Amino acid sequence: MKEQLSTLGTTNPKIVLPNKDLVGVKKSEPKKEITKEKTKLPKPTGWRMLVLPFRMEEKTKGGILLGGETIDRQQVASQCGSVLAMGDACYVDKERYPNGPWCKVGDWVVFARYAGSRIEIDGGEIRLLNEDEILATVEDPTDILHKY
Repeated sequence: MKEQLSTLGTTNPKIVLPNKDLVGVKKSEPKKEITKEKTKLPKPTGWRMLVLPFRMEEKTKGGILLGGETIDRQQVASQCGSVLAMGDACYVDKERYPNGPWCKVGDWVVFARYAGSRIEIDGGEIRLLNEDEILATVEDPTDILHKY
């Protein structure tokens, strides 16, 4: 009898979960890998940095779909962006920046509307900014009201 109890306790029945795929709903496409696209971008030199302006969602919170032209216009007018790359001389001047760098690669930054040089790329534009054109850093770009 002890042998039967020991063998009964070791077997765990498998629990089969139902299929959670929704009928009639497309699965989202996998996101593009940025590493391949990054090699195509210009490499900033000196005290310049490469910033990708924030691109708003295609659908509003209320469910309204925005047109491609509206989204492109907003991206051009954006004053917030993500730092993609920095030149080798960014924030190295200790006299000018005694507290260290204002931002690093991957930070969301705020800059003036007409700051930097605009470079058109496939899917939008990027900006080449000087290190001193960064006005502030933000945790989340959606916290800032983006007018378009």
